[in-house]
Amino acid sequence: MTTALTIASLAAFILLTLGTAIFVAAEFSLTALERSTVEANARDGGRRDRIIRTAHRNLSFQLSGAQIGISITTLITGYLAEPVVARLLRGPLHAVGLPDRFTDGVALTLALLIATSVSMVFGELVPKNLAVAKPVPTARATVPLQWFFSLVFSPVIKLTNGCANWVLRRLGVEPAEELRSARSAQELLALVRNSAESGSLDPQTAELIDRSLQFGGRTAEELMTPRSMIESLEVTDTVADLIETAIRTGFSRFPIVAGDLDETVGIVHVKQVFAIPVELRAGTRLAQLARPVPTVPSTLDGDAVMTQIRANGVQTALVVDEYGGTAGMVTVEDLIEEIVGDVRDEHDDATPDVV
Repeated sequence: MTTALTIASLAAFILLTLGTAIFVAAEFSLTALERSTVEANARDGGRRDRIIRTAHRNLSFQLSGAQIGISITTLITGYLAEPVVARLLRGPLHAVGLPDRFTDGVALTLALLIATSVSMVFGELVPKNLAVAKPVPTARATVPLQWFFSLVFSPVIKLTNGCANWVLRRLGVEPAEELRSARSAQELLALVRNSAESGSLDPQTAELIDRSLQFGGRTAEELMTPRSMIESLEVTDTVADLIETAIRTGFSRFPIVAGDLDETVGIVHVKQVFAIPVELRAGTRLAQLARPVPTVPSTLDGDAVMTQIRANGVQTALVVDEYGGTAGMVTVEDLIEEIVGDVRDEHDDATPDVV
């Protein structure tokens, strides 16, 4: 009878440790899964994937259920395993000559250490590491069982979870049912850089994404060509003057000013001169060709600058400072190069252009 009871207790210990492992694996796999992965698998997969999606959408409830399951299995494991292991250790302790008055205490202490170690390694650490390394297959194997347990013990879980949420609200924290899936630009930057360092993302792609994410944080002042480097033409200058200046500088867009850049009346692109007959170019003033150019504040972010330039259709904007003076000029090409790097065409010189 004693032998049968010992075997039954050890079998129960193994099963309860397995139960702890299931709850731990379900808990960590649910927290390791990205929402996008869960949703995609649920659309294309089977019933298990749909159960995982349901559990993931009610994460706080499911994690509370997992914690209750872990607590129950761990407590019962200790209750059953420690006396049995202690009884098995008494014989060997007697055999090594340990006095009878110490045998029970030493046996119980060793039993506690052994049972706790086995439960910790096989019931918690192994399933935790497995869930982190392989969240999708682990979730498919364990979450349906966890979901069924939470369904059965729903009243208890709701009570304990409600108490915990009440405490959080008293502390000024609003409980969340789902994990936050959105990422800030800084978090995405860190993710891209880590992926590049680990080799899962090639350096060129990582650099492009990095530049794109940082673009919105740059201001018009950082993106512009400074005022001192802008080549402008007067309203009284002619198309012939523009052609000469374009050949000399290699630039294609020129602000047309009435005195200085603070009095810019518009902008002329070199391609506009091709609509003017050759014999009329020396007598056609640039004021007749100047197109209105938008202005943007120097503090405007890159995304907003891009939006304004594209909406206007001239692919250029003047950047004004806090006093209303012209601080510089920004073009679509400047913005694109900020993202993809230097862009050169067959008309570019070996030396970098500024406009």
